[in-house]
Order: sequence, then structure tokens, then C-alpha cells
Amino acid sequence: MDGFAALYIFMLAAFTGYEIIAKVPVILHTPLMSGSNFVHGVVVVGAMVALGQADTAVEEAIGFFAVALGAANAAGGYVVTERMLAMFKKKEGA
Repeated sequence: MDGFAALYIFMLAAFTGYEIIAKVPVILHTPLMSGSNFVHGVVVVGAMVALGQADTAVEEAIGFFAVALGAANAAGGYVVTERMLAMFKKKEGA
């Protein structure tokens, strides 16, 4: 894939994602993001594939950071989900 085509796809995806998220009310961000933890897993798998196809040291470094940040994002999504669900549990003794 040509570098300019990849850059174009990246910019288009970033713009589309921003426009979609900008239309979501603030109160819904946490439930929507914690409910979409499967997307974080897809990101990690994609980063692993990119890392596996890396040829140069720079590509390997970018792939490594992509996997690390994707894994942190996935773990954070589950932490947010757990905290959100804890808000709705009945308190003992109440």
C-alpha cells in the first residue's frame, strides 16, 4: 500500500471517528466506551498483525507501542466497566 493511501485512510478514519463521537452526549461516553471493549481487542489484534509484518526497527517500535497502548486501552475499558457496574450494586446494610 502506498504511503499516501495509508495516510489518507488514517486521516479519513480519524475525521469520521471524531465526527461520530462529537455527536454523542457527554453522559453517554462512559457507557458506550466501556460497552465497546471488543473494539479494543480488535485494535490489539490489528497491532499484533502490524508488528508481525514489521521489517525495520522503526516499524517494530511503532508496532510495539501500538500493542502496548492497545492493551492498556483494553484493560482500562474493563476497569471503567467494573467501576460503572459497582455503582449499580446494592449496598450491604442499606
